[in-house]
Formats: sequence, C-alpha cells, structure tokens
Amino acid sequence: MTTDATPRRPRVVLAEDSVLLREGLVRVLEESGFDVVAAAGDAEGFLAAVAEHAPDMVLTDVRMPPTFTDEGVRAALVVRQQYPDVAVMVLSQYVEENYASELLAGRAKGVGYLLKDRVADVGEFVEAMQRVAGGGTALDPEVVAQLFARARREDPLRSLTPREGDVLRLMAEGRSNSGIAAALFVTEGAVEKHVSNLFTKLDLPPTGDDHRRVLAVLRYLEHAD
Repeated sequence: MTTDATPRRPRVVLAEDSVLLREGLVRVLEESGFDVVAAAGDAEGFLAAVAEHAPDMVLTDVRMPPTFTDEGVRAALVVRQQYPDVAVMVLSQYVEENYASELLAGRAKGVGYLLKDRVADVGEFVEAMQRVAGGGTALDPEVVAQLFARARREDPLRSLTPREGDVLRLMAEGRSNSGIAAALFVTEGAVEKHVSNLFTKLDLPPTGDDHRRVLAVLRYLEHAD
C-alpha cells in the first residue's frame, strides 16, 4: 500500500487592485507551493471569494477600491473575525497602527503585516507567507517598532509622577491610605491627594459600582514591568 507523501498546498485567496502586482503575486505564490484559488481586485470580491472557496489563508493590500483608503485591511479584519481558522497576511505601503493592533488583538497567530518593500525580496516574502500559513506570525520590523512606540505612548503609568507611582505600588500591595502614609513618611492628606490625582490620570472617574482602588491596581498589574 502506498500513500501520497506530498503535503497539501495551502489554498490562498488574494486581493490586490493593481493588475500587474496581482498577477505577479499569483505567479510567485503558485511557484512557491501555494494554490491561489481566487484573486480579487476589490474588497467586496475578496470577501465573496473567501466565502466561496474557504481558503487556508488570505493575502490582501490595505488600500482597495473604491476609496483606496482602508477597504482591504477592514476586509482582513472581517475574515479574522468570521473565519478564525484562516491565516491573514496584509501588505501595505505604510504602517496603520490601529489596524495592525486590531489584527493582532486576542489571537496573535496566523497573522502577518508586511510593508510592500518586503515583497521585493521574494525569498523573504515567501518565507513569511509560509510561516503565517503554518500558524506563525510575520511582522515587518517597522510595524513592530511603531506598535512598541505606540504601546509606550499609551501606557497610563507613564503619566504618573514618581510619588504617585509609589502610592499605586503600595496600593497594589493592599495597603490602606494610612499604611501608605506610614511607608512614605507623609500625611494621610497627602496620600489622598496623590490617590485622587492617579485616579484622574488613569481615567477612573467616580462611579456607584466600580471600586476605583481595585481598578487602579489592575491597571498597575497590567502595565507594570
């Protein structure tokens, strides 16, 4: 008894509005072990092809007709949500931080975001496609750099003064305001002021339900090194 040891070629649906680049991508992928089952020129056709062919992977440009802004990446997010087992690779001329974050949110596997300059290096591009098709990730170094910079900008702890940071750290240890005051050799009134300031900076307005000290500690645990 014999078996076919040839691995199954990953089935790909591709979306690229430029005819020349689309045909070039199809040729490169077909010659590199992929089976391009559909190649669309707009986001609507792309999503229809995904629904029809149930591919293993999709490849799409960020900018697509009719507005040439973000139709392609929004379509990729639809695929990510509706077909969680389908790997997603996005190509772009530039880094769209919001969309890159959304693509990675919750399930940072089987996903890639490359700048189009990387496509010029066919070997590197094919290797990235293979990695994503296998459930891995492929992020352009510029994407990583910008997302890291964004995370640092959005870290709410960075807005706290050193003293407010000390207060929050002691809050996370479960200390009361009097305990914090004793540890820092300040008055309870000073601690109350610091606590009020850090609530404001962490965007924790007074509510009737949420315990702001608990929420503040959760923010600390989420962002602290």
